[in-house]
Amino acid sequence: MRLRVHLNGRWARAPQSDDDVSSFHRTANHRTVLILLLLCCCIVFPVRAQQQQPEDPEDEHQIGLWLDQGISFDLSKTKSLESEFHERFDDGASNLFEYFGQAGLAFRPRPWLMLLPSYRYARYPSNPTSSYENRLLLNLTLLRTTGRWRPNFRMLTEGRFPENRIASARLRFRPGIDYVLPLRVTRPPVLVVNDEIFVVPGTNSFSSGSAFTQNRFQTGIRLPITGYLSTRLYYMLQSVNLPVGWKNASIFGVSVAWKARNKNK
Repeated sequence: MRLRVHLNGRWARAPQSDDDVSSFHRTANHRTVLILLLLCCCIVFPVRAQQQQPEDPEDEHQIGLWLDQGISFDLSKTKSLESEFHERFDDGASNLFEYFGQAGLAFRPRPWLMLLPSYRYARYPSNPTSSYENRLLLNLTLLRTTGRWRPNFRMLTEGRFPENRIASARLRFRPGIDYVLPLRVTRPPVLVVNDEIFVVPGTNSFSSGSAFTQNRFQTGIRLPITGYLSTRLYYMLQSVNLPVGWKNASIFGVSVAWKARNKNK
């Protein structure tokens, strides 16, 4: 009499000879190996999904305060030495999370065109992944004056070299417009509005939801103090595209610009 056994949800004939027993054991071993492989896949895949790149250390958190200082020294009618220093605070302006300085030589071959290659060195004091970053920049700015209106466009190409991360390239496009307020004063204030788009065309050094990594909308007012010194108060809405979605942060900034004239040029 032949017996049937219940195996994996179905009835199978029980082995009746040595060959049947060997075949039965091989089938059971194959199924055991297959089940183990499936379990390994279920464990490994979620771990890989959780291994994401770190967040960009220059991203703002909560309400921020930015302090900017710029110095321009004229070398000739078409060239100037440009330097900048920046301090950035987040978490309600209580934490200095980034500061950097940069310098470069600006060329103005036309009144409406400026080219500025420069170098930046940035520090991220509290970032556990990258404590510093070297950055190469090329600033191409187009500007025009039409009465009180001053439309402008800036394209910034960046080569980023952060500590412990792969290098990456980033493009920044910032159309904007300045408007000189119609006030009867010697140096009328200027209304400033612009919007900047960040795009990483290739590999990104840090995590992001897509190639469109960030957007910064800014509005403020520039107050000329003298012919060489001015200050600007501004508000910025920073939107960062993370893998989990967009994150917004409000930033208040104070900028001071000083322009030194070369009397011997």
